[in-house]
Amino acid sequence: MNFLELILKTRSYRRFDGQHQIERNTLEGLIELARCTPSAANMQPLKYILSCTPEWNQKIFFTLAWAGYLPDWPGPEEAEQPTGYIIILIDKSIRENSEIDVGIAAQTILLGATELGLGGCMLRSVNRKELRPLLDIPGHFIISLAIAIGKPVEKVVLGDVESGASIKYYRDSDQTHHVPKRKIGQLIYRIYS
Repeated sequence: MNFLELILKTRSYRRFDGQHQIERNTLEGLIELARCTPSAANMQPLKYILSCTPEWNQKIFFTLAWAGYLPDWPGPEEAEQPTGYIIILIDKSIRENSEIDVGIAAQTILLGATELGLGGCMLRSVNRKELRPLLDIPGHFIISLAIAIGKPVEKVVLGDVESGASIKYYRDSDQTHHVPKRKIGQLIYRIYS
């Protein structure tokens, strides 16, 4: 797959094959990719918690909100829940303002997952008050986001959206997940050529 195909296939998947187990070495391999990404001032403040057991995955699952634009959907049913998680932490003792590092690392993790035939979803809506004691996360760590990882079982389709139209993702009657994207002409503010 070329790079454009990899980008187009790297979507936010929210439904997975609950029987497809993610192995620890797979998650560690994704962290190896993230480890090699750029970091502001090369401070490398990110730390990771990995989960690939049904027991811990279930505990983490209930601390997450799954789809803001689908308010009546509580998240995937048990048979379609992810089988792996990566929790990204920022070590404040190294550097507190590190969200750019998180974005770079998280997208790299998703690209790596896609290349392996997997998929994922970055989840910023985390109940941090529940997750911190659950995973015994010390106070000097900022819980930035969770990445759900698994074998996708849903179809995600991109579509162009006209200026002023809704950018809210939605599901059709076949449960195809549609993601409206602004056209390039709406994104480029100015060109000097």
